[in-house]
Formats: sequence, C-alpha cells, structure tokens
Amino acid sequence: MVMTMTAESDKKYTKPPEEEIRSQLSEEQFYVTQCEGTERPFANEYWNEKREGIYVDVVTGEPLFSSTHKYDSGSGWPSFYQPIERDALVEDTDHKLGYARTELKSAVGHSHLGHVFEDGPEPTGLRYCINSASLRFIPKEQLEVEGYADYLALFS
Repeated sequence: MVMTMTAESDKKYTKPPEEEIRSQLSEEQFYVTQCEGTERPFANEYWNEKREGIYVDVVTGEPLFSSTHKYDSGSGWPSFYQPIERDALVEDTDHKLGYARTELKSAVGHSHLGHVFEDGPEPTGLRYCINSASLRFIPKEQLEVEGYADYLALFS
C-alpha cells in the first residue's frame, strides 16, 4: 500500500540551513546525508531493526519508508521494496563507482539516502538500499505523539 497525503499528514517539511543541520546531526549523519557518503554494512543502526514503525528523513522529518515494506536483503543496510509515498524520493544517476547507479534523495531535504536496485522482491522487484544514518525511526507506538498519526493505517 502506497500512502497518499491527507490533511493531517500534509506537513510542510523544510530543509534547515547547513549550520543547523551540522549542529543537529552526528558527523556520520552529516557525511552521509549532505556529502553523499555511505556507512558500513552490518554496523549501522537500522539494518536489523524489527519493530513496526516508519522511517523519516533525519534532516527534515519527511516520511520515507515503512517497516511493512522492509525486508532482509542480506546487504547489511535497511532495505525496502517501496517507499511510503512515490513522490517522497528523487532519483539521480550516480557514476561514483565507475558505472551507473540510481541514487536516492529525499524530495524536500535532498538528503542522500542510498540507492535503488532492480533485484528486490515482489511486488515491485526493487531494493531500496538505504543508509541508517539518513533515517530516524519512529516506532508505531510513537506515531501519533510525533505527528505521524495518518501512518498508523499502514499497520492495521
């Protein structure tokens, strides 16, 4: 189920100034989100997270992924077969490794998230391979308190 925005969840997400981003993020989070870095596999916060909830952009709070679309890809990074909303992500071509890859950024914050590959499970066949450092996890039990109550529908 891909969500569509409703009045309650139609928040205005904005990208803070660089100084504010730098002061609110760890060095690794800043490197990954703002400098298009990559964290180490199997040594990151969410690669093995099993709780129900959503993952938002660590910079802006934009909702990006749901645990209902997460799966164990064996890659060592959190992997999803689809985003919460189709327009939550912006794709770009990355040639940093000498070949073309599809880089993912958050739509509003332009935070580097990771890459998408065509080797994922059904129903999409896609693997959104995401850096934990670019995400903040909000457990299902905290969605309402944190202002994401509309996303509780993903878990019913």
